[in-house]
Amino acid sequence: MRLLIVEDEPDLLQGLTQALREDGYAVDQAADGEDGLFKAQTWDYDAVILDWMLPKLDGRQVLQKLRQSKTTPVLFLTAKDTIDDRVAGLDEGADDYLTKPFDLAEVKARVRALIRRSLHQPAPDLTAGDIVVRTAAREVLRDGQPVRLTAREYRLVELLVSHQGKVVTRTMIYDHLFDEHHDSASNIVDVYISRLRSSLGKTFIRTRRGEGYIVDR
Repeated sequence: MRLLIVEDEPDLLQGLTQALREDGYAVDQAADGEDGLFKAQTWDYDAVILDWMLPKLDGRQVLQKLRQSKTTPVLFLTAKDTIDDRVAGLDEGADDYLTKPFDLAEVKARVRALIRRSLHQPAPDLTAGDIVVRTAAREVLRDGQPVRLTAREYRLVELLVSHQGKVVTRTMIYDHLFDEHHDSASNIVDVYISRLRSSLGKTFIRTRRGEGYIVDR
């Protein structure tokens, strides 16, 4: 899954980015509101983590403009902590609101919840045949047994199973699993699909020639 963090405090931006990348997310960054809005409008992120007090455009302005064209889940992560601030942020179109200082585990949990809701998946566990994806634990089970996967392999399984019954194109995989700096011209998707078939069974992922990949319901 691909996230955008819009935050002008360098240490916080890098800390959040590193922590979320360690969980297997592809993460893009923006240090001001104008850059954040441009990226949020250009790419289809699974969620945006947005500060309020930003240079060039503040978080509310970014959100107002984004909501004119996109329904991307947005988590306000800000030091503005009054009830009026929370109400204003949510009324502008934010999906969630968390104040600083925060616990990193709570940020991660709220991001997972935002993504689940955007995919209309209320339950934290996803099932496809004998495969179970436990999103809170970032774990995949096959016939009840944990399967050893890298963080990005896990995210690819999560993406495919969350769209089960539908074709997931190579473009979707690149857009959701790799950040803006990744070389999308490589054959990395083929490598990951091959690894998953070795780990989860050759029939788990079907190839639709010329279209993409599909996990059956």
